[in-house]
This record gives sequence, C-alpha cells and structure tokens, in this order.
Amino acid sequence: MNSAAWESRHLGVRVGRRAEDVYAYASQPANLPEWAHGLGGTGTVERIEGRWVATSSPMGRVEISFAPDNDLGVLDHDVTLPSGETVHNPVRVIADGAGSEVVFTLRRRPGMSDADFRRDADTVAADLNRLKRIVESTGAPPAR
Repeated sequence: MNSAAWESRHLGVRVGRRAEDVYAYASQPANLPEWAHGLGGTGTVERIEGRWVATSSPMGRVEISFAPDNDLGVLDHDVTLPSGETVHNPVRVIADGAGSEVVFTLRRRPGMSDADFRRDADTVAADLNRLKRIVESTGAPPAR
C-alpha cells in the first residue's frame, strides 16, 4: 500500500475568541461560504431535502454532513464529492486560555499528487485564516 495515501497534515490557527464563540459560528453550515471557500466556494450552502449542499464549490456540487452539535468543539464533517466518494474531515476547536485554536486534519487521498496535497493544504490554511478574521472581527457569534 502506498504510504502517501495515509499521510496527514494538521493545520491550525489561533483565534482570539473563546472556543464556544468560534464553534457557534463555524458549526453553522450556512456560514461556510463566508469562510470556507475551499468547500463552499463563494456561493451558498443550503439545506435541500434534509441535506446540506454546496452547489458552487470548486469541486462541483457536494453534500456536507456535520457531526451532531456538541460541547467538545468537534466540527468533523463528511464531504460527498460529485463522484460519490466521501471524504471525512476531522476538525476541532480547542480552548486555549481566553482564545482558542482551530485544527483541521488534512488527509491525503489515495492517488493524490504532492502538488494537489500542497494545494489542498494551502486552501485549508487560507480558509482557517479567513475564519479567524471573521470571528475575531465580530462582537458575538450569531444566534443558534
């Protein structure tokens, strides 16, 4: 088996807001287009027939299912690609004093080139930095 298929990178960003505030914002699928351009594109993520769907993601139409709401900061989500392949994305919001850290585990998919893996890592890092800017610039998380 190709060991590159099992490669993971942990990408993180420190956020100057409480973990609860970051989680409250980032756990709302409708907010994805504002910060997760790599997933939601710049379009909309909407609930269609009980499923969250990004119709204008860079990967095409994708379905997104999140871990149930929780108090642990778990933002894991599965993305079902147009091909039918489902990619599991572990994400955590971790308390860090008065702030927090958001950590995304990027896993290399079988057959993914080094360049594609780097490009995915760059996209995730940009998304996490966008999340940081948005959450730090708002006074309070949106109502749930």
